[in-house]
Amino acid sequence: MDSNDMRNAKDIKLIESALEGFLPDGGCLEKNLVDAMRYSLMAGGKRIRPRLALEFSRINGGADGEIMPAACALEMIHTYSLIHDDLPCMDDDDMRRGRPSNHKQFGEATALLAGDALLTLAFKTIFSGMNAQNAVRRAKCAEILAEYSGARGMIGGQIIDLESEGRKPELERLEIMDKKKTGCLIKAGCLMGCIGAGVCDGKKLDAAESYGECIGLAFQIVDDILDVTSTTDELGKPVGSDETQKKATYVSLLGTDKCRELVSEMTERALSCLDVFDGDREPLRELALSLAMRSK
Repeated sequence: MDSNDMRNAKDIKLIESALEGFLPDGGCLEKNLVDAMRYSLMAGGKRIRPRLALEFSRINGGADGEIMPAACALEMIHTYSLIHDDLPCMDDDDMRRGRPSNHKQFGEATALLAGDALLTLAFKTIFSGMNAQNAVRRAKCAEILAEYSGARGMIGGQIIDLESEGRKPELERLEIMDKKKTGCLIKAGCLMGCIGAGVCDGKKLDAAESYGECIGLAFQIVDDILDVTSTTDELGKPVGSDETQKKATYVSLLGTDKCRELVSEMTERALSCLDVFDGDREPLRELALSLAMRSK
């Protein structure tokens, strides 16, 4: 394991320890709900969004303890979106991260409520430890999280996705959908990391947002590639579902080779966005490259 892998593993452990601490205690009549929340929130994964919040805080001189509540809130929002995304009324997926989806494990009603509970817990979490010194930053982070996860952000991308099934493929529509559904929470992590560290410089905030948009689009294109080149065992979730549901993807519209070119182009753009920051850019550089080259 190289130094970068060790750093990633350490950060993931740090994030997961904080997530566990923010979950409600299960010794109550609502135990089944809390268990369902924990089942999905603590199911592992790359923790990309909270890691972005941490790294953009660090590159701007912020403290991990100060940004961690916002980072965890972001991961709760992401997790709730995955629970709902897997429901029969959405993508109807039975597997997530190599095990049964939340609704297969706990039933549809409990899964729906677990997602709702994580959504509301996120906004409690983001204000954890708020004081007179950080109140404005926490409020701004909450505003960003609400905006990027709501009707004009991640949820907006989801409705575009639903309404795109069976339609004539359109590249422009696909890009708009993915910038919202996938990209918005990634951008939110970048911006929240900066805001949490006290950044007010518009140039830096714009660069952080552009970095997030570029790696978000690259991430989705890689997802589309893996959906046709990987296996369910490798990914831990069903493959080929886009074709089954007759969804337009970058692969179906552009082909695999062109998609790989776009991933490389978006990654290079992301790396150039880091030039405006004075701190250690290497972790964010490595993160962008690892996402572009991932195999699951």
